Amino acid sequence: MAQADGVIRLDETNDGSFSSGPGGEECRRCLSSRPAPKEPAMFEALTTSTAIVALAEIGDKTQLLAIVLATRFKKPVPIVLGVLFATLANHFLAAFLGATAASFLDGMWFRFAVAVGFVAMGLWTLVPDTFDDDDAPKPSRYGPFLTTLVAFFIVEMGDKTQIATIALGARFNDALAVTAGTTLGMMIANVPAVFLGQALIKRVPLDVVRMIAAALLVATGVWLFIQTLGIW
Repeated sequence: MAQADGVIRLDETNDGSFSSGPGGEECRRCLSSRPAPKEPAMFEALTTSTAIVALAEIGDKTQLLAIVLATRFKKPVPIVLGVLFATLANHFLAAFLGATAASFLDGMWFRFAVAVGFVAMGLWTLVPDTFDDDDAPKPSRYGPFLTTLVAFFIVEMGDKTQIATIALGARFNDALAVTAGTTLGMMIANVPAVFLGQALIKRVPLDVVRMIAAALLVATGVWLFIQTLGIW
């Protein structure tokens, strides 16, 4: 370490490490005490949320609603935009609720409850959803965008993908990353459904997709349980 003109500089060895001169040990302690970057946690929240919701949404009642609306209005772009903005609003509220609960209730028993919730949602995912065409809103003067926005937001309330978003918000305590991930997952599942309609549903093996989504949710719950116990 050298000092010139009031500026302290650190000497480095050939391998890029700091020399063990005066103050070197203290400097190394300062550098090692810096908090770890948060990017990996954000990336994990984003990717996990995307995968879980994309799989859980296939064959879900909100996807069936999107198909029915596309069939009735025959205007896919406004319907896709309605799904996007309805999901952003709904899932941000859900993720924020989960993250807020985690902030106030964080503790071993709360994490156990979230883990059990993931396992329960995995089992729930195995139950096929149905949607009656007569329940879908009829074409109105409000147009396809507003009709889709309102209908999709309402139908998503209490749906498994919204409950999963609450649990993911509690798991990662990051409402923005979770919202981005779950919204991306919803769009991955719904955009092809809007453009391809029932043809997509008939081609996709829904039972297999449900089992994969259930396995992913259960695995997330088990992993959180193991982390809470400190086994891994």
